[in-house]
Order: sequence, then structure tokens, then C-alpha cells
Amino acid sequence: MALTETIIRNAKPADKPRKLFDGGGLYLLVVPSRAKYWRLKYRFGGKENTLSFGVYPAVTLAVARNLRDEARALLVAGIDPSDVRKQERATKRDETVRLEAQMRFSVDNDGALSIRLGARRVNLNPLETVQLRAFLDATRAVLPKE
Repeated sequence: MALTETIIRNAKPADKPRKLFDGGGLYLLVVPSRAKYWRLKYRFGGKENTLSFGVYPAVTLAVARNLRDEARALLVAGIDPSDVRKQERATKRDETVRLEAQMRFSVDNDGALSIRLGARRVNLNPLETVQLRAFLDATRAVLPKE
């Protein structure tokens, strides 16, 4: 029997975690702490896997079903949805690192450059900043183009 919002809302926790199945491998895991987690059980490469979709009510039944359908489409295409999620997280993590690296360099209104290296901070006055830029431009001119 497919789940409904009413069934989900009224699901009470038991002594042990229990699963309320919706279909297509999607189920709601109701744990004793009253939390309700969306999960997808699937097989890929001959192994059983589980994919998490979030916590009810933040992730509604309709959203969970859409996520299930997207994961099933990936499986039909021969792609493990877990690998896709890991790749997305790695990309997001790399983007965060890149943005943090950009924030390590700042130029004040008067042209002074500040460089943050971990806990250390190097502050150049405007003249030193001009000299550093000239040095970097000269270095770039000498380096071979790729």
C-alpha cells in the first residue's frame, strides 16, 4: 500500500526502528527518537545499497518520490546514484575551498594588499603592492605559454 501524508504524519515511533514502504524501494524509517528518515533501497552491481533523501517533514512525500524517480532513472542508465551524490558533494567541497582561497587575498581602497595564510596575515603597503605586481607581471612574461 502506498504511503499518504496522513499515514506518515500519524506514524508513531516504536521500541525499534521500523520501515513504512511506499513502493519502488522508497521507504520511511521511523526511529524511536521520533525522527522520520526517507531512504531508497536499491541494487547496483549485484549489491544492495541505501540512499538517504532527508528527514520528514523537511522532505515531503512528493519530493521523496521525485528523488526516487531521479535515482531510478540513473539506475536504468547504468549509473550508481550514490556515486553521483558523492561526486556532487566533492564538487561542492572543491568550490568551497576555491571560494575560501579567493578570500585569502584582499586589496584595500588605498591599494594595500593583505594576504592571509592560515592563522598568519601579511599586510603590504601600497608601494610594496605595486612592486609585487610588477614582479609577478615580469615573471609571467618570462614563463613559457602552455
